Amino acid sequence: MASLSSVVATGTTAAVAIPAISSVASSPLSSTSSTRLSKSPSFGSLSLSAVRSVLLKAVANPSSVSVEMDSVESTQNGAVLPELLTEFMVDMTCEVCVNSVKNKLETVEGVKKVDVDLTNQVVRVLGNSPVKILAEALEQTGRKARLIGQGLPDDFLVSAAVAEFKGPSIYGVVRIAQVNMELARIEANFSGLPPGKHGWSIKQFGDLTKGATSTGNIFNPSKDEKEPLGDLGTLEVDEKGEAFYSGAKEKLRVADIIGRAIAVYGREDKSDEGIAAAVVARSAGVGENYKKLCTCDGTTIWEATNADFVSSKV
Repeated sequence: MASLSSVVATGTTAAVAIPAISSVASSPLSSTSSTRLSKSPSFGSLSLSAVRSVLLKAVANPSSVSVEMDSVESTQNGAVLPELLTEFMVDMTCEVCVNSVKNKLETVEGVKKVDVDLTNQVVRVLGNSPVKILAEALEQTGRKARLIGQGLPDDFLVSAAVAEFKGPSIYGVVRIAQVNMELARIEANFSGLPPGKHGWSIKQFGDLTKGATSTGNIFNPSKDEKEPLGDLGTLEVDEKGEAFYSGAKEKLRVADIIGRAIAVYGREDKSDEGIAAAVVARSAGVGENYKKLCTCDGTTIWEATNADFVSSKV
């Protein structure tokens, strides 16, 4: 399973994407990267190489990109969200289906481009809209849909991750996608949490033998006492016990957190040991998970139930 995919994340720790993207100058795209991009699925009239060109411009002249980047970023929960390519498998049988899906998605705020592959029943959306909003739009067309990948193809060894909270009382999914080597985008959905504000963070270990208690301290490779890299800020939980977050985190690398855990605390100040935790695992990226959920029984992704992915109420 190659590079890239899914999302979820932080408020107070949100990063500004422009400086982070210009930092790609310190590690130019290699010839290997060029090869991967040329083999990536084209995105209608906008190929993924066009997205890559923004990064290349930043290498040559970072200031010239600032205006262009303004058109590909949006702010949610105080965080600047970079664009990602999000792929869904959608139950479509004809051009009428294609037009219905495209017309609906193109009305969603933050969507820049929609490309539909009817043969593979795959819909690709380029933009900064959260997965939750895109999924809801697809549901409104009356068609079955499943998220199958997210990210931007590049030279990242591991570029997407997911953490699934499976209950018995707290359920949730956290998705993290690498945008460049200095920036990750995070999206989270939770249900079953006590209403109010809750701190959450990436923890040192993926040991869940004692729940969040056995996951260690907050992930802090830089030894920053004031703001550890793994500090994800605060979740705002509504009266129904639900929380949604979409943001960005500077200097976070997906490859560094695979196998660790994400924990949610009972208090905003993170003074308790945590009330729920989930291990961070590798997730599928763009072009990595077409058609089949299981080759042994031939189940297509959009035919699968929630139980095939995670026993979740989200």
